[in-house]
Amino acid sequence: MPHLKHVFFISLVLCFLKLNAQTKSDEKYRPQIHFSPRENWMNDPNGMVYHNGTYHLFYQYYPDSNVWGPMHWGHATSRDMIHWQHQPIALYPDSLGYIFSGSAVVDIHNTSGFGVNGKPTLVAIFTHHDPKGEASGKNDYQYQSIAYSLDDGKTWIKYKNNPVVKNPGIKDFRDPKVMWFEKGKKWIMTLATLDRITFYSSKDLKNWMKESEFGKNAGARGGVWECPDLFPLDYNGKKIWVLIVNINPGGPNGGSATQYFLGDFNGKNFLPFSTETKWLDYGPDEYAGVTWFHTSNRRIFLGWMSNWSYATVVPTETWRSAMTIPRELKIMKVNNEMFVISTPVKEIATISSKSIDISKKIPGLNFPGVIDLEMEKAEDFSVAISNDLGEELLIGYDKTKNRYFIDRTKSGNINFHKEFPAQHFAPRLTNNPKIKISLVIDVSSVELFADNGLTVMTEIFFPNKPYDHVRLESASQTPAKMKYIKLNSIWK
Repeated sequence: MPHLKHVFFISLVLCFLKLNAQTKSDEKYRPQIHFSPRENWMNDPNGMVYHNGTYHLFYQYYPDSNVWGPMHWGHATSRDMIHWQHQPIALYPDSLGYIFSGSAVVDIHNTSGFGVNGKPTLVAIFTHHDPKGEASGKNDYQYQSIAYSLDDGKTWIKYKNNPVVKNPGIKDFRDPKVMWFEKGKKWIMTLATLDRITFYSSKDLKNWMKESEFGKNAGARGGVWECPDLFPLDYNGKKIWVLIVNINPGGPNGGSATQYFLGDFNGKNFLPFSTETKWLDYGPDEYAGVTWFHTSNRRIFLGWMSNWSYATVVPTETWRSAMTIPRELKIMKVNNEMFVISTPVKEIATISSKSIDISKKIPGLNFPGVIDLEMEKAEDFSVAISNDLGEELLIGYDKTKNRYFIDRTKSGNINFHKEFPAQHFAPRLTNNPKIKISLVIDVSSVELFADNGLTVMTEIFFPNKPYDHVRLESASQTPAKMKYIKLNSIWK
């Protein structure tokens, strides 16, 4: 009989090999350049933190089905945000409830007291959701709890005195996003509380005090406010604070979407420049987007690439959903108004091949890949991506209405939900006479970055045969530039 220590070691090795075995990249619709779970259900990105050269991605996960169920925190790690390794589940449901969305921080100064031998501790802050309390009709079934890791995120210990923020009687009381506010030497929690944001502060991540509220009469009001984020961006040496608020429903093209506000934050109150809605992504398929903690002078955003209107019925089988391409956020000023722009992170170059000029003749193309297009004039045009079955996705610009569009009404498998086959729109926010767009195209998604990331749209689709044809349609002009960059699969 083998020694028990040997059996245990072999079991660990087999578990590790199973977790990191090559994802079945040939599955129909399996994303080739986006993170997706090996199997079963995934939604919101959670606890995104950069530590010791590793990007940690936690996410809402149900390991027993490809539809939503009791939430866990799944876990994956990466050195470049492009290639990912699946890790064991980080947080499991317990007697306090399911593990809903939240964030993670590096407690550099050991404010929590969890640290050992001077080593910085990772602390996760998340929502406990009590299904029994919800079923009994209570209003206080969501509350905030913490867990900590002493081994760089491999294993987690839940705090013995959870919850750390009790519910005052609000049904939707969730998704804590925590940041360090250096000026006040304190932690700030940005919490979604039904139809507004509530800010809390703490010196030790354990004891929290309510500071203020924002948003009762601000922004889009079509649904519940969820998954917020608060952070500063630099603009010409000035600190501009960005408050992200995801909303469902109520997006500009129906269902889920990510809005944001710009302003100032003094450690207690968020003071907006305007309470009008701005959208970080106008497409129907980016939601719950938040940013990584501890990435120095970069601010990197990631969203869930789906929509609650149809997320549980999309035609994938062994897994459901993917994440967007990670995007770097910056401030741009247009006509004396500030906007947040987003562009794919530079690390996408790790899977990029040499660019091909396709401005004069477009050959048969395979995806994933990037199409960069520049038009000298803001006139009508469209890019059609299609296959031999006559299925196609149209992406373009409508001069009369001064807006971009993506049309997936003939994109392939569209009958699984009545709201899926549709044409979606996003405004053009600049009067620059030239149009520049970049299309990041995977086998079942497209991300449109227009005018240097000023207008962004994310859209999923499900062709019955992979797209391999591209054509440019314009009655008035030929492209000033049009190039194609092949992207290599992250699974190979």
